[in-house]
Amino acid sequence: MRIELRNPGAVRLNDGQMLRVVDGAGVTVTCNEGTVWVTEADQQRDVVLEAGTRVRLKRAGLTLIQALKPASLSIA
Repeated sequence: MRIELRNPGAVRLNDGQMLRVVDGAGVTVTCNEGTVWVTEADQQRDVVLEAGTRVRLKRAGLTLIQALKPASLSIA
């Protein structure tokens, strides 16, 4: 299953679910619960977020966020 969020807000992902963020440069992704993996197009490093951590997206291209276990995250 794939989820696409058109407006900023809160999202819950089950284990293995993926979220696509398109042109998200400057957006902050905060993991409120669980663990998520974040990969941005043309970035050399991926990021793993656990509860209470966040990352600011740097690229305007495609970003994929996948739950490594059930997770709640905020996108703003």
